[in-house]
Amino acid sequence: DHLKQRDNKARVFVLHRLDRDTSGVMMFAKSQEVQNKMQANWDEEVVNRQYSAVVEGRMKAKEGVLDNLLVEASSGVVFVSKQAGSGKRAITRFSLVQSNMNYSLLNLTLETGRKNQIRVQLAHIGFPICGDKKYGSKSSPLKRLALHAGLLVFKHPVTGEEMKFTSPI
Repeated sequence: DHLKQRDNKARVFVLHRLDRDTSGVMMFAKSQEVQNKMQANWDEEVVNRQYSAVVEGRMKAKEGVLDNLLVEASSGVVFVSKQAGSGKRAITRFSLVQSNMNYSLLNLTLETGRKNQIRVQLAHIGFPICGDKKYGSKSSPLKRLALHAGLLVFKHPVTGEEMKFTSPI
């Protein structure tokens, strides 16, 4: 609507997708040229991506790094591969914010951006995200996936200026 006020033919181009039911910051380009440029250099252009998640179980580790090879099956389900040389490397840093007997709230920082990365890695270590039936969650206190994209920092594709966008939980 914002763009159409200036130009009725204006379109937006998705740059930063979120899984269904994930809340938070999303990014769009105003032109296909910028979309192509950003996607071609995504890892260099994106400076920081942080998420919050509520997982099932009481996590004891205060912080850590999840470093796995992820493979996507033909069914669309992503899983951790134990076979060297298969899949794509996925790195997620986490820190424990708080926990009780049933749930833990985590802050997560992505170093890579793979499909379902956070969801797969947390489920793999026994802490599925609440509301994530696809990866083994048994509870859904929020009645949706308890994952939130809270911070996105990237270099502006034209000016090179660092842009920071946040979305509070």
